[in-house]
Amino acid sequence: MTTLLKNCRLISPDIDLDGASLLLSGDRVERIVSPGAELPDAEQVLDMSGKIVAPGYLDIHCHGRGGADFSDGDMASFETIGNGKLADGVTDFLATTLSVSLDDITKTCRTAEEYRTKNKTGARLLGMHLEGPFFSPEGAGAQNPAFLRNPDIALVDQWNAICPVKKVSFSPELPGSAEFTRELVKRSIMPSGAHSLAPYETFEEMRLAGMKHLTHFCNVLTPLHHLKFGFVGGGLRAKDVYVEIITDGVHLCDEMIDLILMVKGCEKVMMITDSMRAAGMPDGDYSLGGLPVIVKNGRATIPSGRVAGSTLLYHNGVKHMLDVTHLPPKEIIKCTSWNQARSLGLTGYGRLEPGYYADLVVLDTQWNPLETWVGGVPRWRK
Repeated sequence: MTTLLKNCRLISPDIDLDGASLLLSGDRVERIVSPGAELPDAEQVLDMSGKIVAPGYLDIHCHGRGGADFSDGDMASFETIGNGKLADGVTDFLATTLSVSLDDITKTCRTAEEYRTKNKTGARLLGMHLEGPFFSPEGAGAQNPAFLRNPDIALVDQWNAICPVKKVSFSPELPGSAEFTRELVKRSIMPSGAHSLAPYETFEEMRLAGMKHLTHFCNVLTPLHHLKFGFVGGGLRAKDVYVEIITDGVHLCDEMIDLILMVKGCEKVMMITDSMRAAGMPDGDYSLGGLPVIVKNGRATIPSGRVAGSTLLYHNGVKHMLDVTHLPPKEIIKCTSWNQARSLGLTGYGRLEPGYYADLVVLDTQWNPLETWVGGVPRWRK
């Protein structure tokens, strides 16, 4: 079926066109129609009345939403999260695990694969992000220390055989990390530095081995110091490394968000939520990987006071980035799906251009989601 979305403000990486139209054919974008150009025929024509049409958001680091967590390992939780993500403008995501038992991770991967292959109503699952259990005890953060272990490519192979693994976050200072990194690269899985207290020299060793991605940048990473450059310094300096940022105003102050975009540019920054089950829920008592979590004023912490994931909804993070940086939307939009797709080698995502998936979000002038389309089909409307 062909669908024409006419009279929209089309925003895509390096594109911002008022009065444009977008022709969809099946699950793909067929063409962009410039303002004032003759409109092509289509089986369905929808007037967007000047609303923003942008690529659907791709959240590559999220644990839960709406009271559910992927580590629950059941289909009801996946459906709750997948359906909820649509209301946030998210069309595609990675199911992110935690440091829990090996059996629980295996169970989550099995449920993820069932959702990935059968889901027809929620946001699209593209694969797995393993955040843990390959972390050092010193850098565990809010990950459960009872389940930590050294990098093991055999375990990744086991889980990858169940559901495609797209990214593995791990502490690069652990024994065998360099070889682990090279083995992940051979499998086209992105190695991502995370939960690390290692020095800059370790960052450089791993970068050269193939680690081109840093998980929740600045959070549980060695900070920048004028004599000890650290992982934050490495991430800012390395032009070939992508960095994730949580733009909830809790994990990074506004000045740091602005600085990261100034130094890295919009080509290498990826917005994530790192959301836990309390996202979209009221304050109260929750859990994360078996650890108790208290949510107060939208801030999630474990009893020690350490931040435990976020309650961020994706579209609110996008609005915060726009407000803080004052950068053009056609630049910021690169940070919401295009960079994620490039970092992880996911083709066909992150742009509204011919040949790309017709995964899109319709937004009002304040960047609030009104409709979310997956594969050329509207799956959510406000």
